[in-house]
Amino acid sequence: MDEQWSFVENKKNQRWLWYAWEPRFKRIIAHVFGRRDTTTLQRLLDLLAPFRVAFFCTDSFTAYSILPSENHIVGKLYTQRIERENLTLRTRLKRLNPKTISYSKSEKMHDKIIGTFIDREYYF
Repeated sequence: MDEQWSFVENKKNQRWLWYAWEPRFKRIIAHVFGRRDTTTLQRLLDLLAPFRVAFFCTDSFTAYSILPSENHIVGKLYTQRIERENLTLRTRLKRLNPKTISYSKSEKMHDKIIGTFIDREYYF
């Protein structure tokens, strides 16, 4: 699981996309938008509850401390593929690229455009 930022109107108004990546099928299985905090992470975990996730691979960001330690692997070794997916999303969706002129003017439209792209490309 990982998070990446974008912005709405100006770079001070950050918007975070949190998502969970399933490495066997190479697809996103759940995503949420919000702040970079434990509340948003908890919303993502609620979406992941039906999947019976065996383990979580994350970086060492402090919000991930709410994950159960017996199922949590911290480090960059296992997050290479999801970091590559971040780059792919930034390339295909210019709203996720911080150095672009394509930006959203409302959080609602920002979330809908990115969410629709993820729905179309990753969920079957």
